[in-house]
Amino acid sequence: MKKNLCLFLFCFLLSLTLSAQSDEETQEHTGTIMFYNVENLFHPDDDPDKWDEEFTPKGDRYWTSYRYYKKLFQVYQVITAVGGWNAPDVVGLCEIENRQTLQDLINKTPLFNAGYEIIHYESPDGRGIDVGMLYKSTSFRPLKDYPIPVTFSGSRRATRDILFVKGVLNNRDTLHLFVNHWPSRWGGQMETEPKRVRAASILRKHVDSIFAIAQNPNIIIMGDLNDYPENKSVSETLGVINGEYDNPQPHKLYSMAYYLQNKTGLGSHKYHGEWGVLDHIIISGNLLNNETMPFTDLDNVHIFNKDFLLEKDEKNTGKRPNRTYIGYKYHGGYSDHLPVYLKLFRQD
Repeated sequence: MKKNLCLFLFCFLLSLTLSAQSDEETQEHTGTIMFYNVENLFHPDDDPDKWDEEFTPKGDRYWTSYRYYKKLFQVYQVITAVGGWNAPDVVGLCEIENRQTLQDLINKTPLFNAGYEIIHYESPDGRGIDVGMLYKSTSFRPLKDYPIPVTFSGSRRATRDILFVKGVLNNRDTLHLFVNHWPSRWGGQMETEPKRVRAASILRKHVDSIFAIAQNPNIIIMGDLNDYPENKSVSETLGVINGEYDNPQPHKLYSMAYYLQNKTGLGSHKYHGEWGVLDHIIISGNLLNNETMPFTDLDNVHIFNKDFLLEKDEKNTGKRPNRTYIGYKYHGGYSDHLPVYLKLFRQD
């Protein structure tokens, strides 16, 4: 009797294991989308049209070629570590100065082995920092790309453009990608909030234009929004849904950052000892439906927080990002932000 019971239990457990393995095998990993605020990746040469003098060899930050190339290798290290054996298919970046920094990144570090191409437009930001995108030409084919200006009424000053890219992943899946870097909180969160609300309203118009012409679009919004998921610019103006993932609607936007911040307790940025997610991944509901192609779920959105990106927080508890500068003092670390990334799958 005992032998029969043991045999039954063994067969039952084996069937569960084989069933789980079969389910895993039917899910094909079709792509990885990554975003990273690299913290002031400036080229050491002075651009006379930008306020970049502090990031030159004779500037206040003494930004030498050695420090520049060290930072390029650090960014390369992070991108390859996120991808593991397979580099991310798409990498959104912010706080890069110009196209030259991206060219140096993919040509003057071992990242050239990944076969990345560049999408970049010069933004009107006064400091000279832009957003940009790297993509693997073997797995992602751009169909359309352009910058979306973010301007403010009654002001000559402008901020970083939003980068839009429409492309095809692995010759099968059309993606609509937005790379963002919204106005900072410098000067106070409430005082600067209208600028981020303005950026959100401009982005929302472009999202709505996609919803109007595409039946079930695959939209991925990534970027440093300088606001948290519950802030007005994100939850109200952009209209992102926080925390309701069970019945996704194809023409609504869902916050992966909210899940990371409020369900896992993780953060991509630390301010006054508190972790939070300023670096967002927001997706259309179609991508949360595992009956559509491609799809993802909450288990496949991540903050990349490996130990080499962190250091002991001397003023507070725990750890903090190992950043390049602390104020004007060169610290030699990676960035004051951690990368975020999303994995996409197909059912075969």
